[in-house]
Amino acid sequence: MAAIQASSLSYSSSSSRRLGIGIEATLQAPKLQPNKLILPRFPARDMIEELNLTSGYNTTTTTTLKESKPSCDTTRDFDLLKSNSNVVSELYAVMEAVADRVEMHTNIGEQRNNWNHLLLTSINAITLTAATMVGLAATTCGTGTPLLALKLSSTLLYSAATGMLVVMNKIQPSQLAEEQRNAARLFKQLQREIQTTLAIGTPTERDVKDAMDKVLALDRAYPLPLLGTMLEKFPATVEPAVWWPKQPPQKELGGGNREKKGSNGWNAKLEEEMRQILGVLKRKDTEEYLRLSKLALKVNKALAISGPLLMGLAAVGSALVGSAFQHQAPWAVFLGVSAGALAAIVNTMEHGGQVGMVFEMYRSNAGFFRLMEESIGSTLKEREVEKRENGELFEMKVALQLGRSLSELRDLAASSFYSSKSHGETTEEFASKLF
Repeated sequence: MAAIQASSLSYSSSSSRRLGIGIEATLQAPKLQPNKLILPRFPARDMIEELNLTSGYNTTTTTTLKESKPSCDTTRDFDLLKSNSNVVSELYAVMEAVADRVEMHTNIGEQRNNWNHLLLTSINAITLTAATMVGLAATTCGTGTPLLALKLSSTLLYSAATGMLVVMNKIQPSQLAEEQRNAARLFKQLQREIQTTLAIGTPTERDVKDAMDKVLALDRAYPLPLLGTMLEKFPATVEPAVWWPKQPPQKELGGGNREKKGSNGWNAKLEEEMRQILGVLKRKDTEEYLRLSKLALKVNKALAISGPLLMGLAAVGSALVGSAFQHQAPWAVFLGVSAGALAAIVNTMEHGGQVGMVFEMYRSNAGFFRLMEESIGSTLKEREVEKRENGELFEMKVALQLGRSLSELRDLAASSFYSSKSHGETTEEFASKLF
């Protein structure tokens, strides 16, 4: 028992001695001076930026905790976006109006084409019926009721056919139908242009104004109503059809910036090529189709006068059949039958052959070449090359409109240039291969 107490005393004394040594060692340790501790100073950066730098990325993301106010650039961008949205809405409104006009002109064109067929068939049937009645009246003996009925019926039929033919020759249904077909085609072309503008570029107010001007120009060129606004079917002077807005006149053909080769796709060689194409269009294509238009107009005018005249003579002959003037009776029968048959032939040639439609087709083709002339001329008159359409694109469009490849277009320009310079003569080749 005494041994256990002695060991416990010795253990406690040794433990207290070690504890005292530890405490003393701790108390004697040098004190740290906080003010003498120097820490590295880092630039004020975002945590994400620091991670990006330590990871080896060059791009940094800056996060701003403060609420930023909208800048002037943001306000300007918002106003521009709003303005662009208004322009797009306006262009869609114009495109809807164009689509409606396409439908109207298509329907009216079909209606007027039906007029041509129905009136032609009806007038020819009436004419041939009246001529048959005149022949039957001539074979009827005496001057009784059968002769009077045949004479009266044939005269009334001839008179009605004459009036219908005068109206038909005045309005020219085949020409009216061709006008509406052209209008529908051109409105479809305008609709595709607007769709392209909306698809590939940022439309502006200028695009909206140009589209509206083209719509109004087409409305003036191809009116829908007949009374008051119908185009003159037998004009005193033949002019190409004009369905585009008038462009402001410019002084002379500009040379552009010749020192900057290839500026916006233009250079001196391309400008000279376009000038030669412009000359060929004026000398050959436009003049040829104007000549054909005048020829078709003369033929149509002659047929339009001959038809009602022959029909009127047939009506007079039918009225004189079996009259008291026996020496005039054979001539009356001959006039009533032969003049009616000739009137049917002339009517078939005029409206069955659609001579009015041919005249309008030639006039429209002349207008197409006149439009190409103005397009090329106005492009070359623009002094600032950067404001022009891209030269390579413009050359491709001209080649496609004329039905040629780029090499054929350049060959045509070269042949026109050399023939005019070396021999003083113009080329006999037409610019277009389509018409």
